[in-house]
Amino acid sequence: MGQTSTPSLRTTENTIRVVRSLKELDGAGVTELATHLSMSKSTVHDHLATLRRHDYVTKDGDSYEIGLGFFEMGEYARKRRKIYEVARPEVADLAAETGELANLMVEEHGRGVYLYRARGEKAVTLDTHTGKRRYLHNTALGKAILAHLPDSRVDEILDRHGLPAATPNTITDREQLHQKLAEIRERGVAYCGQERVEGLQCVAAPVLGRDDEVLGAISVAAPTTRLTGERFAEEIPELVLQAANVVEINVTYS
Repeated sequence: MGQTSTPSLRTTENTIRVVRSLKELDGAGVTELATHLSMSKSTVHDHLATLRRHDYVTKDGDSYEIGLGFFEMGEYARKRRKIYEVARPEVADLAAETGELANLMVEEHGRGVYLYRARGEKAVTLDTHTGKRRYLHNTALGKAILAHLPDSRVDEILDRHGLPAATPNTITDREQLHQKLAEIRERGVAYCGQERVEGLQCVAAPVLGRDDEVLGAISVAAPTTRLTGERFAEEIPELVLQAANVVEINVTYS
């Protein structure tokens, strides 16, 4: 967000910067935040006091932290997505059946957001959690979503967020990505071969609504040692496609 000369908007922007910095710093005092943000301590204190008064920030000694007021708002936002309630049992079943990590992602502001995750008995632990935002181009979930967006929207997302590399396997060329997206549309599933995390593979399928509107995507992720051969090429894709199909029907007709 760029700077604006409108005082009220500038104040809102600074409040958001304070909140994001509290998260980034994992809690901080007024002086540390003021230095981090290049803002005066009095201004930072005023923002923190307002956030605390409305239950969005807590204080422990001299340190401020993100409060659970944001959790309430996030849960409200998640439940407003119809796909969440419909897909949750299918994602949980997918995790139980495969023994791996199953995910539900939606797109917002050109990024992928994990709306729900379920862990099978063998699921790996990753640097992601519900609500985490990720680039779309380097995950199977994200590519499944991008493949069913209009080309103009895909280019808009790439113009805004770029194609940064996370591993040597990340697609960083726009033409190559568009080619992959065409293959995903034809095949029905998207693969991620260590494109975001080395040693991890993933299979995802889009969830489509009326008129082929992409509502999100469902995936299974596992270490490369367990997601290989026929399991990677046929077994897991079939299970993911079945789960996505059930969600599509229930979202459309419920």
